[in-house]
Amino acid sequence: MRYQQWLALILFCAPLMPVQAQLTGGRGGGLASGNVHVHVIYADDRHTGANLQVVLMQGSSSTPIANTYTNDNGKADFRNVAVGEYHVVVSGDGIDTAASELFEVDTRQVTQSLYVTVHRSPSSEQNAAGSMPGTISASQLKVPEKARRLLDKANDEIAKQNWGLAAELLKKAVAVCPEYAMAYNNLGVVYERMNDVAREQQALEKAVSLDPHYAPAFQNLVKVYLRERTYARAETLLMKGLSADPNNSDYLTLMADVQYMEGHYDAAINAAQKVHALSNAHPSVAHYIAAKAYQQEKRQDQALAEFQTFLKEEPDGPRADHVRDDMAKLRNVPASPR
Repeated sequence: MRYQQWLALILFCAPLMPVQAQLTGGRGGGLASGNVHVHVIYADDRHTGANLQVVLMQGSSSTPIANTYTNDNGKADFRNVAVGEYHVVVSGDGIDTAASELFEVDTRQVTQSLYVTVHRSPSSEQNAAGSMPGTISASQLKVPEKARRLLDKANDEIAKQNWGLAAELLKKAVAVCPEYAMAYNNLGVVYERMNDVAREQQALEKAVSLDPHYAPAFQNLVKVYLRERTYARAETLLMKGLSADPNNSDYLTLMADVQYMEGHYDAAINAAQKVHALSNAHPSVAHYIAAKAYQQEKRQDQALAEFQTFLKEEPDGPRADHVRDDMAKLRNVPASPR
């Protein structure tokens, strides 16, 4: 039974997140594509800096197509984006989550620039002052230019799916700069693509040990623990993350997933509801987790309500089709008294 539950949720597990993403296919069928240069700026037109997450969303939905992270100049690139409509969502430490307007990738523009204005969060200075002593922030670490160039070259190879060459370049980058958390995170991503679980986990644990506040590595490591079904380790790591950032919707969603897998259905529902209460930018998959937890408790009406909320937030795409199949099956199951 637990194995079937795991299969149900694994359809909604996001892949590991590299710093730079290349996109192919999509609604344009791979016949035409363009490049999008995203510039993240503050209201005073100053660039934001590195390590803000930029997620490319399909149309006006919350269906993620790919994600990447800003460089030191607040810039993020998406390459070979299929023709269609998109928007981006920007989030990260020290800012309020922001979304762009809809924009179109078409055959008339091979390359286009998109500017997204973000605002500093009121708690950003307090969070910076409350950082754990002795840790190195990836956004503040002075990385040698040679290491940065090696990382950039590795990201180009990741975009081409040349995993072996990317791994060699990243290993050179961390040899030049042993405290380069971003490079270790990307190395973990590459090892995942190479089906080398042991070295994947080792690289991500190293990244998190160097910078516990580097969200991409933190989330990727949790997903490794989920995939390997070491739920206790995933929960311990998430508790540390939530103690520092209790309103992080990504961490709360992962916690709901972990608690579901452990059979703690009420706790999973509670975590998912916290996600929904945070903002309009929360991950829609939290409603799916809540629905599956309600199903395990034979609370079909609540499960259907969560599925319906998911579809309101994410009406299109393969995940929406999967939810509609789940709803059709659920409507044929009689409810049990609670």
